[in-house]
Amino acid sequence: MNAFDYWSIAQGALATVVLSVASIVLGVPLGLALALVRWARVPFLNRFVIAYVSLIRSCPAVTLTLLIFFALPQFGLSLDPTLAAILALTISTAAFNCEIWRAALLNFPRDQYDAALAFAMPRTLRFRRIVMPQIWRASLPGLVNEMTLQIKSTPAVAVIGIVEITRAALRVGARTYDPLPPFIFALVLYGLIVFVLIKAQRVIEKHQPIEARA
Repeated sequence: MNAFDYWSIAQGALATVVLSVASIVLGVPLGLALALVRWARVPFLNRFVIAYVSLIRSCPAVTLTLLIFFALPQFGLSLDPTLAAILALTISTAAFNCEIWRAALLNFPRDQYDAALAFAMPRTLRFRRIVMPQIWRASLPGLVNEMTLQIKSTPAVAVIGIVEITRAALRVGARTYDPLPPFIFALVLYGLIVFVLIKAQRVIEKHQPIEARA
């Protein structure tokens, strides 16, 4: 491998980071919104969320990516491969994030919420000051675990032409007829990305407000 080969795989790592960050930034709050719909048992929407989560969790990321990229043009909506990849990864991770948030909501002591309601605390304030700090800390390990899985799911979008870490390493290996060095380098890059994510989790947990740790 020469310097250009390493640079090619590093560019693939950049694509992986961009796709992962974009889908995580969109998927985490979307998953929370879906979980709140189920927690509140909103009529009709609750059934829709159950169906959505069940369907998406059973659908491989590569199949979902192909479906979005090739099916949407049939309805007059053609997406750039990058946008299609972000949409597919977001839809996928939101379903899993929904269950992580919902588990935290189910374990949340409802009597605290009812006590705040008895004092006429506004709904948004109840959620922001009482519910969110507790479910955030309870959900953080699961959310970070899902984020690491999301990063490792990015090779699925290679089917629509996205060159991420794995595809870049595959190209280098095919050109040099020596696949071991590029895949070892790709493994190191994946490890570095996940290490940064886990380190960020530890920093966040360390700096959690005292009331959120209770």
